[in-house]
Amino acid sequence: MTGFAAVVLAGGAARRMGGVDKPDVPVGGVAMRDRVLAAVAGADPRVVVGPLADPPPGVLAVREEPPGAGPVAATAAGLAALAEAAGRTGPAAFAEPAGLVALLAGDLPLLTADAVDLLTWTVRAGGVDGALYVDATGRRQLLCGVWRTERLRAAVDRLAAQRGGGLVGASMRALFGGLSVAEVTWSGAGAAPWFDCDTDQDVRQAREWVR
Repeated sequence: MTGFAAVVLAGGAARRMGGVDKPDVPVGGVAMRDRVLAAVAGADPRVVVGPLADPPPGVLAVREEPPGAGPVAATAAGLAALAEAAGRTGPAAFAEPAGLVALLAGDLPLLTADAVDLLTWTVRAGGVDGALYVDATGRRQLLCGVWRTERLRAAVDRLAAQRGGGLVGASMRALFGGLSVAEVTWSGAGAAPWFDCDTDQDVRQAREWVR
């Protein structure tokens, strides 16, 4: 394992796109999910939470419980898979060397390794629990961030306790509410790395940008 892991949330129903397997939709001839995985090629392990019948080498595939329970439940499933991959239990499960985890949506076709590196550097240098990109209006991109793994796991446990043990339908804003977060702007070349594809028009726009 290296200094960071990655959890890619790829289980959404894509209702605004006719219920397709959205992360499997190609942009530039490559499934969006695979583009995200390429942006975190240096992570170990990499976990996809969602339907994935034939994971690429070095990628673990798990499902949230129950399937479709939402991004917080999917985050919990991904973190559990990281601990299992490390062969650790208890408080040591989320300690170094995989002290950071990139938590990413599976529909970010413009994400790059440089964009992930900037988030990782920000967390390591800033003494914060995590870092998220923000757009020009200051809106946080909740599924394009890097977190201290043990702090994110503690936040999941705390939210589950507040909700009587269940995470179905819980919001990411509630999950991050007690964490210290650095807000990062993107000034690199190209389109914003957090651009996600919620509609067919979004997919068409992404395809234009990657030509």
